Amino acid sequence: MDQLLNDFSIGLFIMQTLILLVLIFLMVKFAWKPILNSLNEREEGIENALEEAEKARLEMKNLQADNEKALQEARAERDTMIKEAREIRAKMIAEAEEDAKAQANKIIKQAQEAIEAEKRAAVAELKSQVAELSLEIAEKVVKDELSDKKKQMQYVDKMLQDATLN
Repeated sequence: MDQLLNDFSIGLFIMQTLILLVLIFLMVKFAWKPILNSLNEREEGIENALEEAEKARLEMKNLQADNEKALQEARAERDTMIKEAREIRAKMIAEAEEDAKAQANKIIKQAQEAIEAEKRAAVAELKSQVAELSLEIAEKVVKDELSDKKKQMQYVDKMLQDATLN
């Protein structure tokens, strides 16, 4: 350090200080403003990029919310449509069952009426045949009974007794 103090020259110090001040002046005049401007532009560009990124993030968030809302609405609409389809299907099945029951009851009623008509016809025919057979038997019995005079008189007496008793 002693040697530095011994070698110190005031003229050299003033010259170096003067050169340093000129250099600082030149730097401020020609280099400092462009460097600051480029730094400011870069800072503004970064801020703009961050703002744009934030806007894009918010827009994406809004789009996701809109998409979620649309998806929920679509699900609700789908559920409603499925519910309506099930109700329509149940209604159609119930109507088909009612129609089938009505048709079955109609067919059963027609079959019962046909059976009843056949039964009446069979009974009528049976009555007719019984009547014919009864007449034939009665005719044969009457011929046999009335062929003899004595039997005729007994028969008339019997009929009179039956008639007075009733």
